[in-house]
Formats: sequence, structure tokens, C-alpha cells
Amino acid sequence: MSKLYGFCAALALSAVLSVPARAEAPTAATVLATVGGVNITLGDLIITRDALPAQYKALPDDQLFKGILDQLVQQEALRQSMGDTLSKKDAMALDGLKRSYLANEAMIVGIKDAVSDAAIQKAYDAKYKDMAPQLEYHASHILVDSEEKANAILVEINGGMAFADEAKANSKDGSAANGGDLGWFGLGAMVKPFEDAVVAAPVGTVVGPIKTDFGWHLILVSETRNKAAPALADVRDQIVAEVQKAAIADLVKSVTDKATITRADTTGIDPALIKDLTLLDK
Repeated sequence: MSKLYGFCAALALSAVLSVPARAEAPTAATVLATVGGVNITLGDLIITRDALPAQYKALPDDQLFKGILDQLVQQEALRQSMGDTLSKKDAMALDGLKRSYLANEAMIVGIKDAVSDAAIQKAYDAKYKDMAPQLEYHASHILVDSEEKANAILVEINGGMAFADEAKANSKDGSAANGGDLGWFGLGAMVKPFEDAVVAAPVGTVVGPIKTDFGWHLILVSETRNKAAPALADVRDQIVAEVQKAAIADLVKSVTDKATITRADTTGIDPALIKDLTLLDK
């Protein structure tokens, strides 16, 4: 029994000693596939994934790893099937892709510090801090096809019929189900004749008929309020987009002002030539 134990222990020790050393940690240069002598590396996968839209980046890593590797292998095989000689069109297209990529990278680097909390707060204050109060209106309407019908409904309302009930029974637009309620809105949200009537209407009094391109309206303004400036949290995405846009514009102006640019006289070139792909073969 002791001999058997010793033999098994020796085998176990031999197995431990014979385990190969752990491979070095993968790097960007780690080769994952080779197609016709061209290596597809882990770095290639990283770059490809980084350029994917957000919804694809959210896929499981194992699914992305296999999918991207398969795609790059297929792309390289297709590329090699074209041979080594590039047409003029191919060469110009590759130059265009390089220009576009590097320009985008320059943009990212150039504005990376532009969207700071301080810049966002400054842009918000500039836009909303001194904003004059703006009146908003809560109104309902009844929309019908003729002035005669609108007047007939107005008589019924003045006789005691509820505005909301008349809207539900007669109005031809989608607000009818809600008793004609249009909710809150500010100036510029409605067509001009409607807006003018709303602005002039005493609160709680039905006005009309008012004609617009949609038909004839009876309008009831139930209340008004001063529109407060929105909280920064509610408009942050919009402010960020505006700060980015301004930063990009400033960056583009700065680099183009510094660049040596010579523009040729294009007055004799037909703009329609940009559609002529045959010029690329000449």
C-alpha cells in the first residue's frame, strides 16, 4: 500500500512539475489569426470595438470578441482578393478615410477639456439667468368645420353647457377626448390667429369663433403662469451639446486660421462634376 501511495505521489509531483509555464499576458500585438500571412491582433479587435455604436458595445464580451475577430478575418480575406495594386479610386478613398479619422481624433483632443462643469454652468447662466419671465397659457378649444356650427355651440355654452362636454361631443381634433384640453403652452407654439386670441382672452371666458387653417375654434383660457427658468439638471444634455458645438466651432476656426490654405479658382468647374465617378479612372 505504501509503495502504491509513493508511486501515485511521484506521479502527482511529476504532473505538477510538467505543467507548462504560464504564457505572457496578452498585449495589443498578440496574434489571434493569420490570413495569407497578415496577422489579426488583439489590438485590431480593440480598435474595431472602440469604433462601434454604443448599442453594439453593450453586447457580451465573448460575443463581441468572436464576432469582431470573424469580421476582421473575412475583411482581410476580401482585401487580399483585390490584389496588391490599388486603383486611383481606392487610393483616394483610403486617403479620405485617413483624413477623416485623424480630423475626428484632432477634434476629440481639441475639445476634451471644453465640456467642464464650470463651462456648463457658465453656458446655463448665460442662457437662463437673466431670462425675462414668459407667460404660459393653459387653454382648451373646440374645433369645428364652420363658423355657424361654432356659433351654435357658443350659444349652448353661454346657456349653461359645460365647455368640456361640448368639446367631447363636437370637436374634431384629438383633444376632444380630454374635453378640448391643450395643456400648457407658450408663445410660438400655436398658429398666429389662435395665439393672438389666447393672449387677448380673459381667463375663464370663452372667445371665438376664431378661424385658422384647421377650421373654426372656440377657446377657453383657464389659467396663466410665468414660466420659470428650467433647472440645470433638466437641460444639461442640451447645454452640453451647445458647449460642444461652440467648442468645435472655435477649434475649427483656430486651426484653419493658423493653417496655410490656398484655394484655387473654381469658377470654371461645373459643380455637377462631383457626381462623375469616371473621372477617378482618368
